[in-house]
Amino acid sequence: MLPQLASLGWDADLDAAFAPYDRDGQRAARISRVDRSGFDLLDGRGPVRATASGAVLAASARQSSAAPCVGDWAVLRRWPDARTTIEALLPRRTSLVRAAVRGQSQGQPLVANLDIAMLVEPLFPEPQLGRIERLLALAWQSGATPAIALTKADMVSDAEDLRADVALAAPGVAVYVVSATTGAGLGALAELLLPGRTVALVGPSGAGKSTLTNALSGQRSMATRELRADGKGRHTTVHRELIVLPGGGIVVDAPGLRSVGLFDAEAGLDRVFGDIEAVAGGCRFADCEHRSEPGCAVNAAIASGELPLRRLESWRRLQREMRHMALRQDARLRAAEISTWKRITKELRQDQSSRRSRDR
Repeated sequence: MLPQLASLGWDADLDAAFAPYDRDGQRAARISRVDRSGFDLLDGRGPVRATASGAVLAASARQSSAAPCVGDWAVLRRWPDARTTIEALLPRRTSLVRAAVRGQSQGQPLVANLDIAMLVEPLFPEPQLGRIERLLALAWQSGATPAIALTKADMVSDAEDLRADVALAAPGVAVYVVSATTGAGLGALAELLLPGRTVALVGPSGAGKSTLTNALSGQRSMATRELRADGKGRHTTVHRELIVLPGGGIVVDAPGLRSVGLFDAEAGLDRVFGDIEAVAGGCRFADCEHRSEPGCAVNAAIASGELPLRRLESWRRLQREMRHMALRQDARLRAAEISTWKRITKELRQDQSSRRSRDR
């Protein structure tokens, strides 16, 4: 195992994955920041600046989910002219992926190799439960452990009541109430930041992610801004950045998400709405849509107050979105297949034409 990388989360599995690349001029490092001109990485000894190799660029062009992102472990190559390039990415253990923007039917990786996906939601303005459920679906799908940090507890008088509402929308997920201003609840979060463990902070602008990062690190690692007059957040962080805390934990502070499209998150949705799935097992019909079907256990649970109607409506909305995304993916795959067959047919015709020319 490479001891200088242990503080960044390196382990025996990564050691084995890196073995085929372990040769002179190449080393492993973890991506800490991505921008238009290249990548910042950490190799356990200090910062490194690199660009992507042609092979990595080609893979990214074919599939957006293959693009290097913050948290990735990369194989670096140092060239005689002092350039450093990313030659390959090691397999991701976990990955937080959302639907790519601009209507693409692909996934966009946000953070790789995270241990905890910490959803950061402000108590002021009041938490948006639908947004929390959407982010939780991505968090569960990532393979990391979801958690929720409710910030700005010093700005409300009913923090515990709001925490209880959020807990109902997030079954099985730890919910923390914190205030970076007073320090309340920070100790519980600090206990999660074990050496080598990566915690990604995800949430809307103005939720207090950068302020929380600064409070946990004990220094001003990220810039912060006040809320707008209408209570909406301002975008402070404009890039994802991996920060190693003095105690050894690792935090990834991400920009506020304007939109969070679900991508290939069926299993994540099942975890978020496990309460509905459990009740649905009692429906008379296996294909019950929980609308007006007779013997619907979900509608009965809503009528009795066991399940909130809001939860069912949120579940329906996210299920519709997933179906729509699946159809878009299928259409993209069909278009790619048609394009491939057109190319093959064209090459066959050209080959036959060349043969006829030779035979004359």
